[in-house]
Amino acid sequence: MTGRPQPRRITLGGREAVALTLQEYERLLASRRQIGGQSARVRALGRQVRQAEQLLRDIEALVTAPDQGCGQGAEARGPCATAEGASAGGTGCLRCAVIALLRRHRGATS
Repeated sequence: MTGRPQPRRITLGGREAVALTLQEYERLLASRRQIGGQSARVRALGRQVRQAEQLLRDIEALVTAPDQGCGQGAEARGPCATAEGASAGGTGCLRCAVIALLRRHRGATS
């Protein structure tokens, strides 16, 4: 098994430098390109996460607005009785079901 190659140190004009073979230099460039690509993917994923979080906040703001749905609004501690009926296959309050889903998701990720 080969270990990590030790760099060859040289002095040029009184300054210390590292000498690489052409093959080592090309591997270094390839590694930098790979890291750059991975970094770009991580940034894109982070942007998507922030957009999804904002979307969830916007949805929650819409469904918790007063004077809509069953009347429980932001004061609801859980889904109303009609939302519980919807999860059992009945027709329920979609607004309260969405509120319950958002709160359940937030509780699992917080």
